[in-house]
Amino acid sequence: MGEVLEIRDLRVKVDDKEILKGVNLTVEQGEVHALMGPNGSGKSTLAYSIMGHPGYAVTGGEVIWKGQNILELSSDERSRAGLFLAFQYPVSIPGVTVANFLRTAINARRKAQEEPSDAPLAAQQAAGKKGISIPEFRKLMMAKMKMLGMDPAFAGRYLNEGFSGGEKKRNEILQMALLEPQIAILDETDSGLDIDAMKIVAEGVNRLLGPNMGALVITHYQRLLDYIKPQRISILFDGRVVMTGGPELALELERSGYELIREQYGDKVTA
Repeated sequence: MGEVLEIRDLRVKVDDKEILKGVNLTVEQGEVHALMGPNGSGKSTLAYSIMGHPGYAVTGGEVIWKGQNILELSSDERSRAGLFLAFQYPVSIPGVTVANFLRTAINARRKAQEEPSDAPLAAQQAAGKKGISIPEFRKLMMAKMKMLGMDPAFAGRYLNEGFSGGEKKRNEILQMALLEPQIAILDETDSGLDIDAMKIVAEGVNRLLGPNMGALVITHYQRLLDYIKPQRISILFDGRVVMTGGPELALELERSGYELIREQYGDKVTA
């Protein structure tokens, strides 16, 4: 069994409004765990809170990773510890090429990996001074782009500037391929994509999944789960995980929508 990301009774406020009201959830390295729920239930809030977004105030609970409550760590420290967030709406950074951005990110990650994995996280992240050489990086990047079916010219473009929705999401997957996280959080990766773009992105994700990488796949709809197959599905409703089951749970939601959830737990949010 690999590492386990364990969320314990997590409570989060945004602008003094409580959004997460005691979330309990686990994601294991090597598994795909889908998180579903209607708009306003707190799915993106959970993703950003796990990764330490400063706009989200944690008021209670723990997020345990590698035996440590990572709420004590900064966002970059959480990333270097093996976590990754693919954004629903990736931002553009004019003047910074995809290649330069990725090389900088890899160098930061490698500093953490040079310390033995059983060492404290702080020691892992402080270790190592040597960065990846340009020839080594180029070889690695080209190999990952080939695996994902991406045009090599993509690397010379400014990060997300002028990218289509599908290109932005594929760039997130390229980052994931190079950083090789142990747990990847995919925040509504299907958002804004047509069916063809979604298939391409899902295929890229599937090529990366395996025993060394697990994923928390956040989505509204069953359609993404037709391509990225989860072992477990949890339903987030009104700031709490109210139900967990197997893949059949998504099919039930596809048939009935969230009406059954509302009937049982109250009509507190809007779809």
